[in-house]
Amino acid sequence: MALSFILFAAAFALFIPSAKQESFVLFLVASFISGIGNTFLQASVNPYITILGPIDSAAKRMSIMGICNKLAWPVAPVFLSMVIGKETTDTLISDLYTPFYIIIGVFVILGIISIMAPLPEVKVAGEEGAEGEESPYAAKKTSIWQFPHLLLGAIALFLYVGVETVALSTLVDYAGSLNLADASSYAWISSVGMVIGYICGIIFIPKYLSQANALMICSILGIAGAILVVLTPAAMSIWFIGFMALGCSLMWPALWPLAIADLGRFTKTGSSLLVMAIAGGAIIPTLFGFVKDSVGAQNAYWIALPCFLFILYYGVSGYKIRTK
Repeated sequence: MALSFILFAAAFALFIPSAKQESFVLFLVASFISGIGNTFLQASVNPYITILGPIDSAAKRMSIMGICNKLAWPVAPVFLSMVIGKETTDTLISDLYTPFYIIIGVFVILGIISIMAPLPEVKVAGEEGAEGEESPYAAKKTSIWQFPHLLLGAIALFLYVGVETVALSTLVDYAGSLNLADASSYAWISSVGMVIGYICGIIFIPKYLSQANALMICSILGIAGAILVVLTPAAMSIWFIGFMALGCSLMWPALWPLAIADLGRFTKTGSSLLVMAIAGGAIIPTLFGFVKDSVGAQNAYWIALPCFLFILYYGVSGYKIRTK
Protein backbone atom coordinates (compact mmCIF):
# COMPACT_ATOMS: atom_id res chain seq x y z
CA MET A 1 0.00 0.00 0.00
CA ALA A 2 2.82 2.39 0.91
CA LEU A 3 4.54 1.62 -2.39
CA SER A 4 1.40 2.61 -4.31
CA PHE A 5 1.35 6.06 -2.66
CA ILE A 6 5.03 6.59 -3.46
CA LEU A 7 4.39 5.63 -7.08
CA PHE A 8 1.53 8.13 -7.24
CA ALA A 9 3.85 10.82 -5.84
CA ALA A 10 6.51 9.96 -8.41
CA ALA A 11 3.95 10.07 -11.22
CA PHE A 12 2.69 13.52 -10.24
CA ALA A 13 6.28 14.71 -9.90
CA LEU A 14 6.79 13.71 -13.54
CA PHE A 15 3.58 15.42 -14.67
CA ILE A 16 5.10 18.79 -13.75
CA PRO A 17 8.17 18.62 -16.06
CA SER A 18 6.02 17.02 -18.76
CA ALA A 19 3.82 20.15 -18.64
CA LYS A 20 6.76 22.56 -18.53
CA GLN A 21 8.49 20.86 -21.46
CA GLU A 22 5.21 20.08 -23.24
CA SER A 23 6.50 16.53 -23.57
CA PHE A 24 3.81 14.03 -24.51
CA VAL A 25 6.24 11.12 -24.02
CA LEU A 26 6.98 12.19 -20.45
CA PHE A 27 3.25 12.63 -19.86
CA LEU A 28 2.66 9.04 -20.99
CA VAL A 29 5.44 7.79 -18.70
CA ALA A 30 3.90 9.65 -15.76
CA SER A 31 0.46 8.23 -16.61
CA PHE A 32 1.95 4.72 -16.84
CA ILE A 33 3.58 5.03 -13.41
CA SER A 34 0.32 6.38 -12.00
CA GLY A 35 -1.46 3.33 -13.44
CA ILE A 36 1.06 1.02 -11.79
CA GLY A 37 0.45 2.79 -8.48
CA ASN A 38 -3.29 2.37 -8.87
CA THR A 39 -2.83 -1.33 -9.62
CA PHE A 40 -0.75 -1.85 -6.48
CA LEU A 41 -3.33 0.04 -4.42
CA GLN A 42 -6.27 -1.92 -5.82
CA ALA A 43 -4.46 -5.25 -5.41
CA SER A 44 -3.69 -4.52 -1.76
CA VAL A 45 -6.80 -2.67 -0.54
CA ASN A 46 -9.59 -4.76 -2.10
CA PRO A 47 -8.52 -8.19 -0.79
CA TYR A 48 -7.60 -6.58 2.54
CA ILE A 49 -11.08 -5.10 2.98
CA THR A 50 -12.66 -8.34 1.76
CA ILE A 51 -10.92 -10.65 4.25
CA LEU A 52 -10.74 -8.09 7.09
CA GLY A 53 -14.08 -9.34 8.41
CA PRO A 54 -16.72 -11.96 7.58
CA ILE A 55 -16.77 -12.70 3.84
CA ASP A 56 -20.58 -12.41 3.80
CA SER A 57 -20.41 -8.73 4.75
CA ALA A 58 -17.48 -7.82 2.47
CA ALA A 59 -19.80 -5.99 0.07
CA LYS A 60 -20.97 -3.77 2.93
CA ARG A 61 -17.41 -2.71 3.73
CA MET A 62 -16.60 -2.17 0.06
CA SER A 63 -19.74 -0.06 -0.36
CA ILE A 64 -18.36 2.32 2.25
CA MET A 65 -15.16 2.49 0.20
CA GLY A 66 -17.26 3.11 -2.92
CA ILE A 67 -18.91 6.18 -1.41
CA CYS A 68 -15.49 7.61 -0.54
CA ASN A 69 -14.33 6.87 -4.08
CA LYS A 70 -17.26 8.60 -5.75
CA LEU A 71 -16.93 11.64 -3.48
CA ALA A 72 -13.54 12.22 -5.11
CA TRP A 73 -15.25 13.10 -8.42
CA PRO A 74 -16.78 16.39 -7.19
CA VAL A 75 -14.00 17.07 -4.64
CA ALA A 76 -11.16 17.16 -7.21
CA PRO A 77 -12.40 20.16 -9.25
CA VAL A 78 -13.38 22.00 -6.06
CA PHE A 79 -9.87 21.46 -4.67
CA LEU A 80 -8.28 22.72 -7.90
CA SER A 81 -10.52 25.79 -7.96
CA MET A 82 -9.69 26.64 -4.34
CA VAL A 83 -5.94 26.31 -4.84
CA ILE A 84 -5.76 27.95 -8.26
CA GLY A 85 -8.27 30.68 -7.47
CA LYS A 86 -10.18 30.38 -10.74
CA GLU A 87 -12.65 28.09 -12.49
CA THR A 88 -11.19 24.87 -13.85
CA THR A 89 -12.41 25.82 -17.34
CA ASP A 90 -10.10 28.87 -17.21
CA THR A 91 -7.08 26.94 -15.95
CA LEU A 92 -3.69 27.20 -17.63
CA ILE A 93 -1.03 24.50 -17.47
CA SER A 94 1.15 26.74 -15.32
CA ASP A 95 -1.69 26.99 -12.78
CA LEU A 96 -1.41 23.27 -12.02
CA TYR A 97 2.10 23.32 -10.55
CA THR A 98 1.05 24.35 -7.03
CA PRO A 99 -1.85 21.85 -6.63
CA PHE A 100 0.37 19.09 -8.03
CA TYR A 101 3.08 19.89 -5.45
CA ILE A 102 0.40 19.67 -2.76
CA ILE A 103 -0.84 16.33 -4.13
CA ILE A 104 2.73 14.98 -4.17
CA GLY A 105 3.13 15.97 -0.53
CA VAL A 106 -0.16 14.34 0.42
CA PHE A 107 0.82 11.07 -1.24
CA VAL A 108 4.22 11.04 0.49
CA ILE A 109 2.53 11.63 3.86
CA LEU A 110 -0.01 8.86 3.15
CA GLY A 111 2.84 6.50 2.27
CA ILE A 112 4.59 7.26 5.58
CA ILE A 113 1.36 6.88 7.53
CA SER A 114 0.57 3.52 5.89
CA ILE A 115 4.02 2.25 6.89
CA MET A 116 3.74 3.46 10.48
CA ALA A 117 0.05 2.74 11.04
CA PRO A 118 -0.64 -0.34 13.19
CA LEU A 119 -2.72 -2.06 10.52
CA PRO A 120 -3.06 -5.78 11.24
CA GLU A 121 -1.55 -8.18 8.72
CA VAL A 122 -4.60 -10.14 7.61
CA LYS A 123 -3.91 -13.61 6.25
CA VAL A 124 -6.33 -16.07 4.73
CA ALA A 125 -6.46 -19.72 5.68
CA GLY A 126 -3.73 -21.58 3.84
CA GLU A 127 -1.16 -18.78 3.92
CA GLU A 128 1.98 -19.24 5.97
CA GLY A 129 1.31 -18.07 9.50
CA ALA A 130 -2.46 -17.96 9.04
CA GLU A 131 -4.87 -19.41 11.57
CA GLY A 132 -7.35 -22.11 10.65
CA GLU A 133 -7.33 -24.78 7.99
CA GLU A 134 -7.30 -23.99 4.31
CA SER A 135 -10.41 -24.60 2.24
CA PRO A 136 -10.39 -28.26 1.16
CA TYR A 137 -11.27 -27.06 -2.33
CA ALA A 138 -8.24 -24.79 -2.57
CA ALA A 139 -5.90 -27.29 -0.92
CA LYS A 140 -6.04 -29.51 -4.01
CA LYS A 141 -5.21 -26.73 -6.47
CA THR A 142 -1.82 -25.72 -7.83
CA SER A 143 -2.75 -22.63 -9.87
CA ILE A 144 -5.32 -19.83 -9.99
CA TRP A 145 -6.30 -21.08 -13.45
CA GLN A 146 -7.96 -24.07 -11.76
CA PHE A 147 -10.68 -21.88 -10.19
CA PRO A 148 -13.45 -21.42 -12.79
CA HIS A 149 -15.49 -19.13 -10.53
CA LEU A 150 -12.47 -16.82 -10.28
CA LEU A 151 -11.91 -16.75 -14.05
CA LEU A 152 -15.60 -16.09 -14.72
CA GLY A 153 -15.51 -13.44 -12.01
CA ALA A 154 -12.60 -11.73 -13.76
CA ILE A 155 -14.60 -11.64 -17.00
CA ALA A 156 -17.64 -10.28 -15.14
CA LEU A 157 -15.46 -7.63 -13.48
CA PHE A 158 -13.95 -6.69 -16.85
CA LEU A 159 -17.43 -6.16 -18.30
CA TYR A 160 -18.69 -4.34 -15.22
CA VAL A 161 -15.82 -1.82 -15.15
CA GLY A 162 -16.42 -1.19 -18.84
CA VAL A 163 -20.15 -0.46 -18.57
CA GLU A 164 -19.69 1.59 -15.40
CA THR A 165 -17.12 3.74 -17.21
CA VAL A 166 -19.59 4.17 -20.06
CA ALA A 167 -22.36 5.18 -17.64
CA LEU A 168 -20.14 7.66 -15.78
CA SER A 169 -18.19 9.19 -18.64
CA THR A 170 -20.63 9.50 -21.55
CA LEU A 171 -23.44 11.49 -19.93
CA VAL A 172 -22.25 14.97 -20.85
CA ASP A 173 -21.33 13.94 -24.39
CA TYR A 174 -24.70 12.20 -24.81
CA ALA A 175 -26.56 15.26 -23.49
CA GLY A 176 -24.64 17.36 -26.00
CA SER A 177 -25.56 15.03 -28.85
CA LEU A 178 -29.22 15.47 -27.87
CA ASN A 179 -28.75 19.26 -27.97
CA LEU A 180 -29.89 19.55 -24.36
CA ALA A 181 -29.27 22.92 -22.72
CA ASP A 182 -26.29 23.06 -20.34
CA ALA A 183 -25.12 19.51 -21.09
CA SER A 184 -22.53 19.52 -18.29
CA SER A 185 -25.31 19.83 -15.69
CA TYR A 186 -26.32 16.21 -16.38
CA ALA A 187 -23.00 14.81 -15.11
CA TRP A 188 -24.42 14.21 -11.61
CA ILE A 189 -27.01 11.61 -12.70
CA SER A 190 -24.73 8.57 -12.69
CA SER A 191 -22.81 9.54 -9.56
CA VAL A 192 -26.04 9.94 -7.60
CA GLY A 193 -27.23 6.54 -8.83
CA MET A 194 -23.97 4.95 -7.69
CA VAL A 195 -24.10 6.54 -4.23
CA ILE A 196 -27.74 5.45 -3.74
CA GLY A 197 -26.69 1.89 -4.53
CA TYR A 198 -23.77 2.04 -2.10
CA ILE A 199 -26.03 3.29 0.68
CA CYS A 200 -28.43 0.41 0.01
CA GLY A 201 -25.49 -2.00 0.19
CA ILE A 202 -24.42 -0.64 3.57
CA ILE A 203 -27.96 -0.92 4.93
CA PHE A 204 -29.13 -4.23 3.47
CA ILE A 205 -25.99 -6.43 3.10
CA PRO A 206 -25.78 -9.02 4.61
CA LYS A 207 -28.68 -8.66 7.07
CA TYR A 208 -31.43 -8.54 4.47
CA LEU A 209 -29.64 -9.29 1.21
CA SER A 210 -26.87 -11.68 0.25
CA GLN A 211 -24.05 -10.53 -2.01
CA ALA A 212 -25.18 -12.87 -4.79
CA ASN A 213 -28.75 -11.57 -4.63
CA ALA A 214 -27.47 -7.99 -4.63
CA LEU A 215 -25.49 -8.78 -7.78
CA MET A 216 -28.56 -10.28 -9.45
CA ILE A 217 -30.77 -7.30 -8.57
CA CYS A 218 -28.15 -4.84 -9.79
CA SER A 219 -27.72 -6.80 -13.03
CA ILE A 220 -31.46 -6.64 -13.68
CA LEU A 221 -31.46 -2.89 -12.99
CA GLY A 222 -28.56 -2.51 -15.42
CA ILE A 223 -30.34 -4.55 -18.08
CA ALA A 224 -33.50 -2.48 -17.67
CA GLY A 225 -31.50 0.73 -17.82
CA ALA A 226 -29.62 -0.29 -20.98
CA ILE A 227 -32.86 -1.22 -22.77
CA LEU A 228 -34.72 1.91 -21.67
CA VAL A 229 -31.88 4.21 -22.70
CA VAL A 230 -32.19 2.90 -26.25
CA LEU A 231 -35.96 2.50 -26.57
CA THR A 232 -37.33 5.60 -24.82
CA PRO A 233 -37.54 9.06 -26.44
CA ALA A 234 -34.10 10.65 -26.66
CA ALA A 235 -34.73 13.52 -24.22
CA MET A 236 -36.03 11.05 -21.64
CA SER A 237 -33.47 8.33 -22.28
CA ILE A 238 -30.59 10.18 -20.60
CA TRP A 239 -32.19 9.69 -17.20
CA PHE A 240 -32.08 5.92 -17.59
CA ILE A 241 -28.29 6.04 -17.71
CA GLY A 242 -28.75 6.64 -14.00
CA PHE A 243 -30.45 3.22 -13.86
CA MET A 244 -27.35 1.71 -15.44
CA ALA A 245 -25.17 3.45 -12.86
CA LEU A 246 -27.44 2.30 -10.02
CA GLY A 247 -27.11 -1.23 -11.35
CA CYS A 248 -23.33 -0.91 -11.42
CA SER A 249 -23.12 0.39 -7.85
CA LEU A 250 -22.96 -2.92 -5.98
CA MET A 251 -21.27 -4.96 -8.69
CA TRP A 252 -17.73 -4.20 -7.58
CA PRO A 253 -18.53 -4.82 -3.87
CA ALA A 254 -20.38 -8.06 -4.68
CA LEU A 255 -18.13 -9.49 -7.40
CA TRP A 256 -14.93 -9.36 -5.36
CA PRO A 257 -15.98 -11.59 -2.43
CA LEU A 258 -17.82 -14.01 -4.74
CA ALA A 259 -14.81 -14.33 -7.05
CA ILE A 260 -12.15 -14.83 -4.36
CA ALA A 261 -14.20 -17.16 -2.16
CA ASP A 262 -12.48 -20.50 -1.41
CA LEU A 263 -9.18 -19.44 -3.00
CA GLY A 264 -7.21 -20.08 0.17
CA ARG A 265 -3.50 -19.38 -0.33
CA PHE A 266 -4.29 -18.17 -3.87
CA THR A 267 -6.44 -15.25 -2.61
CA LYS A 268 -3.86 -12.51 -3.17
CA THR A 269 -2.79 -13.88 -6.55
CA GLY A 270 -6.43 -14.17 -7.58
CA SER A 271 -6.99 -10.58 -6.47
CA SER A 272 -4.21 -9.47 -8.80
CA LEU A 273 -6.01 -11.19 -11.66
CA LEU A 274 -9.19 -9.32 -10.77
CA VAL A 275 -7.32 -6.03 -10.74
CA MET A 276 -6.19 -6.73 -14.32
CA ALA A 277 -9.87 -6.82 -15.26
CA ILE A 278 -9.96 -3.05 -14.72
CA ALA A 279 -8.70 -2.91 -18.32
CA GLY A 280 -12.37 -3.23 -19.26
CA GLY A 281 -12.68 0.44 -18.38
CA ALA A 282 -10.43 1.25 -21.33
CA ILE A 283 -11.55 -1.33 -23.87
CA ILE A 284 -15.35 -1.26 -23.64
CA PRO A 285 -15.68 2.56 -23.80
CA THR A 286 -13.46 2.44 -26.90
CA LEU A 287 -15.80 -0.11 -28.45
CA PHE A 288 -18.70 2.13 -27.41
CA GLY A 289 -17.09 4.96 -29.36
CA PHE A 290 -16.78 2.83 -32.52
CA VAL A 291 -20.42 1.71 -32.21
CA LYS A 292 -21.51 5.29 -31.60
CA ASP A 293 -19.82 6.42 -34.81
CA SER A 294 -21.62 3.66 -36.71
CA VAL A 295 -25.16 3.65 -35.32
CA GLY A 296 -25.47 6.85 -33.28
CA ALA A 297 -25.11 7.79 -29.61
CA GLN A 298 -28.40 6.35 -28.36
CA ASN A 299 -28.13 2.98 -30.08
CA ALA A 300 -24.53 2.64 -28.90
CA TYR A 301 -25.82 1.83 -25.41
CA TRP A 302 -26.88 -1.58 -26.70
CA ILE A 303 -23.26 -2.55 -26.00
CA ALA A 304 -24.07 -2.57 -22.28
CA LEU A 305 -26.81 -5.20 -22.60
CA PRO A 306 -24.66 -8.33 -23.18
CA CYS A 307 -22.30 -7.14 -20.44
CA PHE A 308 -25.10 -6.96 -17.89
CA LEU A 309 -26.50 -10.30 -19.07
CA PHE A 310 -23.17 -12.03 -18.42
CA ILE A 311 -22.92 -10.44 -14.98
CA LEU A 312 -26.47 -11.66 -14.25
CA TYR A 313 -25.41 -15.18 -15.24
CA TYR A 314 -22.46 -14.94 -12.87
CA GLY A 315 -24.68 -13.76 -10.02
CA VAL A 316 -27.18 -16.59 -10.63
CA SER A 317 -24.86 -19.56 -11.12
CA GLY A 318 -21.39 -18.63 -12.37
CA TYR A 319 -19.97 -17.92 -8.92
CA LYS A 320 -21.06 -21.38 -7.73
CA ILE A 321 -19.02 -23.33 -10.28
CA ARG A 322 -16.33 -25.50 -8.73
CA THR A 323 -14.14 -28.26 -10.15
CA LYS A 324 -12.93 -31.41 -8.46
